[in-house]
Amino acid sequence: GGGGTVDGDGPAAEQGTRRGRRAIVPDPADGPAARFARALLDLKRSAGDPSYDAMRAELGAAASKSALSGATRGRALPSWVITWEFVRCLAVKKLGGDENAVRREWRDLWEAANAELANPPESPVTDNQSVTETVPVTGNARTPEHGRGPLSRSRLLAVGGALALVGTLAVVVLPDLLRGSAQGETGAAPSYPIPGDDSGFGGGGFPGDVTYPDGTAVHVGVTFDKVWRLKNTGTVPWRGRQLQIAGGTTAQCQSLTRVPVPDTDPGQLAEVHVSVTPRATGVCHVMWKMVDDRGTLVFPNRYGVFYQVTVVD
Repeated sequence: GGGGTVDGDGPAAEQGTRRGRRAIVPDPADGPAARFARALLDLKRSAGDPSYDAMRAELGAAASKSALSGATRGRALPSWVITWEFVRCLAVKKLGGDENAVRREWRDLWEAANAELANPPESPVTDNQSVTETVPVTGNARTPEHGRGPLSRSRLLAVGGALALVGTLAVVVLPDLLRGSAQGETGAAPSYPIPGDDSGFGGGGFPGDVTYPDGTAVHVGVTFDKVWRLKNTGTVPWRGRQLQIAGGTTAQCQSLTRVPVPDTDPGQLAEVHVSVTPRATGVCHVMWKMVDDRGTLVFPNRYGVFYQVTVVD
């Protein structure tokens, strides 16, 4: 998009065209470290996919080649020092982003990933788990800070029995509390990519960039409306889908993080709009990928669409 292909073909886009070792492309579904590494990798590609040697010799990254390479593997979260050297040479020096804004944006992303690794979300309770396992409760349940841990499921059931003596409301509500979240989170989540699902950039003789093709000059502080034209080239209807920011100079050019994709049947074209406000001069390049209404990547192994404009005073 903005001069690419909508979630374009995976192997070439994912691995690049340079000779050498096959690049390791982390899967965002593997957790916060992998998602963060994938964001770094997308930034690197947005900057023209320079080699790690070039990042050091030409762009001034003060980190070793192995450290820069390791940051994109997704096996562990890189330190903030390595992260900033990786980001600074690409987002600031190569793409012209505002250093303070870029630092704030990526520091927030890094701290969020670090916090998620330190405190992973608890798994939902399922019907076949032991009744003595603890489950998170809300409301006035006591926490370890107050001297008591979370109530076990068996204690919750006992409380439910007592409440049943008061009225039928507790009898109805308590089982729903025990079952609802697990069913809601796991009930109907599809596995992507869906067989037969596919997309194209433009089609039928129409270009993918409806407005602001790559390299268009825009002005600081003046909002512009970027429009892509996508085609449903598969056999699966698109319902409730969105484009979501997947990386790039988002501090330099600000917008919503998600925008809707019109419901589109196979063979049809759809136009997707996003309003963007440039905040600093330089090359602004932002990547977007298609997600469902849960925010799950629909084409997890594809590159995505982007816009690239030159911001001037």
